Amino acid sequence: MRITGTTVLLTGVTGGIGRTIARDLARKGAKLVISGRRPEALGPIAAELGARAVTADLADADQVAHLAEACGDADILIANAALPSSGDLLDYTPGQVDRALTVNLRAPVMLARLLAPRMVDAGRGHVVFVGSISGKAASKSSSLYTSTKFGLRGFAHGFRQDLHGTGVGVSLVQPGFVRDAGMFAATGATPPGGVRTVSPEQVAAGVIRAIERDLCEVNVAPLELRLLSAIAGQFPAFAAMVQRRSGAERTIGRIVEAQRESR
Repeated sequence: MRITGTTVLLTGVTGGIGRTIARDLARKGAKLVISGRRPEALGPIAAELGARAVTADLADADQVAHLAEACGDADILIANAALPSSGDLLDYTPGQVDRALTVNLRAPVMLARLLAPRMVDAGRGHVVFVGSISGKAASKSSSLYTSTKFGLRGFAHGFRQDLHGTGVGVSLVQPGFVRDAGMFAATGATPPGGVRTVSPEQVAAGVIRAIERDLCEVNVAPLELRLLSAIAGQFPAFAAMVQRRSGAERTIGRIVEAQRESR
């Protein structure tokens, strides 16, 4: 699908990855609608890119519905917003569990449900879910986050089949470890030894490629991480043993503590 001239709704634009995606879409000639929960952060980005900003907290079902209503003319939805949701599940309050599940899984599903009918009627459109390589392989202190990304992956692939033949594409983009954005940039932690990273620009390029080529799944990660995640998906007990021996406990603990306030 050609992006030029289309109306694109992008959630989670205030993060490093979201901002990079927004800039690439603007360069492609998209009419951007950007969303986030902090108007003071949205405003400068909207001004820079000539975008329309719609404030919405995706943890609130009413605000999700409002966002969909305000963006009913969207030709493309890019559901990028997510909470990090790291840490052991037993450290979470029930309210924090609900918030993570709502923002990371329910909100993108509902936005797709509310925006896709117009696309189907028009016979053209695209929905992109930005997931994570964690949607293929679990890791320590990520049970809640991983559950949402596994769920998002399953939904994206099933929804793609539902819309086959309608002219509306559905894609899943799964980044690996991202440098200069995301958890490492936000927490100051470093990736486990020997693990290569990707840039926000590579993730944005993956999103653009998914839309233009109507790709089912785009894994934006080095070859070794893609192979390891595929193996972990088939042999989870073996993968857990390897992870325990990797010496990444200190890095994981630092990330969890730094992200605690964002729950």
